[in-house]
Amino acid sequence: MARKAKTDSTDAAANPGRLKQIALTYKMTRKADPKVGLVIAAVGIVTFGVFLGFGYLIGFPVYLGILGFLFALLAAAIVFGRRAERAAFGQMEGQPGAAAAVLQNVGRGWTTTPAVAMNRNQDVVHRAVGRAGIVLVAEGNPNRLKTLLAAEKKKMARIAMDVPVHDIVVGTDEGQVPLKKVRTTMLKLPRVLSGPQVTATNDRLRALGDLMSNMPMPKGPLPKNMRMPRGGPKMR
Repeated sequence: MARKAKTDSTDAAANPGRLKQIALTYKMTRKADPKVGLVIAAVGIVTFGVFLGFGYLIGFPVYLGILGFLFALLAAAIVFGRRAERAAFGQMEGQPGAAAAVLQNVGRGWTTTPAVAMNRNQDVVHRAVGRAGIVLVAEGNPNRLKTLLAAEKKKMARIAMDVPVHDIVVGTDEGQVPLKKVRTTMLKLPRVLSGPQVTATNDRLRALGDLMSNMPMPKGPLPKNMRMPRGGPKMR
């Protein structure tokens, strides 16, 4: 009984959190899409009305009405999810690091390393490794990105020469991929590597690290207020 009561209390505590998250998502979506509320309501009403009307025609209005209500909620949730995703991509479009955020949610089987290459103008290249091979996703000025991508491809060919390397430039111009289509573009790539090959590729690339881990430590004396990490050498 105590365990069941504890489970019920945990579920009750989780529900307000989910409702709050949905409310925040709706507010964010409404800022970019003011008609989202009307669209969701219209989808729900039309779906319910179609089921209810069909129920009256065949003589089962109650049964079809209940079924229509459930399908109306489902249809409204699907439409809301799509418009919320579109609004989120619209807000991220053109923001530095937006492609890295998309890569983090590509799905299972992909390992993402943000900012493997960057220049002083904040043009950046991210790397993802999966069954399709290595995917370099670049965001920034297309002309400047050519140099970054060429250098990164050369590095990949030297370290993982037997692995295919794809490149995606995020943008809306010809030859570029819009931010909202980066995930689907990656998932459509042909899968040519096995699981062990993906693991071996990640192991080889992990030795490179990312841009932050490869940054050199500043020279000169350490600041006075900087503490030595625990387990380090003791001063005598």
